[in-house]
Amino acid sequence: MKMSESIDALAKALAAAQAEIENATKGSINPHFRNKYADLAEILNTARPVLSKHGISVVQMPGFEDGKVSVETVLMHESGQWISNTLLGPCAKLDPQGVGSAITYYRRYSLAAFAGIAQEDDDANEASQPGANNRQSAPQYINKVQQNRLEAVLNTCSPAVQKKFESDYPDASKVTIDVFEGIVNSLEAAAKKYQERKNQDYAA
Repeated sequence: MKMSESIDALAKALAAAQAEIENATKGSINPHFRNKYADLAEILNTARPVLSKHGISVVQMPGFEDGKVSVETVLMHESGQWISNTLLGPCAKLDPQGVGSAITYYRRYSLAAFAGIAQEDDDANEASQPGANNRQSAPQYINKVQQNRLEAVLNTCSPAVQKKFESDYPDASKVTIDVFEGIVNSLEAAAKKYQERKNQDYAA
């Protein structure tokens, strides 16, 4: 763990915040083990408002190198004090969706640890049980709300990106929830670049 020269103000604020933060609701389902866990959005919705109330902001910076994903999580206090730690681990699927999914996974665990949020019966607990890797389950597909979000982001992307997505996923309703966040993150990044290029062309 790294930190600023002094963290007394940050430590006091974090202690006050953790006294108010409640454990995240288990709203998502791990497609491999069928158990429920709190996803990244739920962890953020639980922790971020309370941390902000006490002058603490969160920055998470992903990285990928040599087949491994890393996420550096930084807690910064309004005083300028900070602490950070990096979570580094393997990535099972070395494609954009796999990397995005791993980054989301590491972001969730890092933020939960910093905020002091427990995740009972989460996917890691289940995975540690004997024979867990041998369990079979039906794929869990995204719901209508997630599908609408995916389509909205896709509509802001370039025709080439849209064509590539439609080639990979002819039926958007068959996107599984374990890769959903990674796909959305990738599409949002592609859409941002596409809009920037359009603005530059318009200005020229």
